[in-house]
Amino acid sequence: MIVPVTGEWVFIEISWELLKTRILLRANPSNSPVKEEKDYEPKIYLLPNLMTAGNLVCGFLAIISIINAISNGGVNNLENSRSLFERAIWFILAGCLFDILDGRLARLGGKDSPFGKEFDSIADIISFGVAPALLVQSVIMNEFSGSFPIIVASIFLVCGGMRLARFNCIAAHGVTNSGYFKGFPIPAAAGLISSLTLFVLWIADKEPDLSRLRIVFLVLMLFLSFLMISSVRYPSFKNLNWKTHRPLQWVVGVVVLLLLTIWYYQWMPALVLVLYALYGLVRPFIGKTLRRGIEEEILSAEEEDSEINGEVGTETDA
Repeated sequence: MIVPVTGEWVFIEISWELLKTRILLRANPSNSPVKEEKDYEPKIYLLPNLMTAGNLVCGFLAIISIINAISNGGVNNLENSRSLFERAIWFILAGCLFDILDGRLARLGGKDSPFGKEFDSIADIISFGVAPALLVQSVIMNEFSGSFPIIVASIFLVCGGMRLARFNCIAAHGVTNSGYFKGFPIPAAAGLISSLTLFVLWIADKEPDLSRLRIVFLVLMLFLSFLMISSVRYPSFKNLNWKTHRPLQWVVGVVVLLLLTIWYYQWMPALVLVLYALYGLVRPFIGKTLRRGIEEEILSAEEEDSEINGEVGTETDA
């Protein structure tokens, strides 16, 4: 830089690196070490993020299958499009499985990271937001006149994105784990919509006219949208691990439930997820003793005590 001094020109050299450092220090009054963006590289753990990538790919494949089904005639030509719709549903449900595995692997290895949280949210909004909304719009609500069904599907998508964003904000704030979801989790909402759509496709042969179900799905999507951004608490089952112990009767019951779900896959997954959604609504009205008996393996001893004392918990995952 050149400045005039008493009629003469004086050259003054200013170091850009020094000026930039002083600006950064001024914006960082705590005197903590300042890292430039080029020096920061987030930690990326292989196995958890590999599961998240599988979730994202499943969502993409589900969308592709839905588009192909629409191009083959959609619900007006189920002979050619049914298998594509069902394939999309299985991709969404497979995404739910990958979503469970990525969190389990991260907690098992103690490899939780900000990158994993952000990557998981991006995958979830594709697999459990865009894909289910497009699925219901294509199978159930496509015969509605006007743009109202598209608005309803968009509300579901936006509320799912807000649900994920709220979780990221709470996690960034450093709130501790309480073993509960705050609001209905978006993977469960996507699984419920997809399993109900699978049930509709199953009964389509016996009941070709699906007009009576359109209103039901409209109300359901609006209701799930509300539940996702609500403060209704749902058990997360995140504390179930290899050390969890149950009586023999419980183990047999779980095995029987899994076998029934596999055997009656057309309607059993929908029934299980409907019961889960209803449990969060009736949970505040269940006696504390019965509630502890139902959820005794979900919470630790300290968390059970705080729950009995009426303390407010927070969510543990999206």
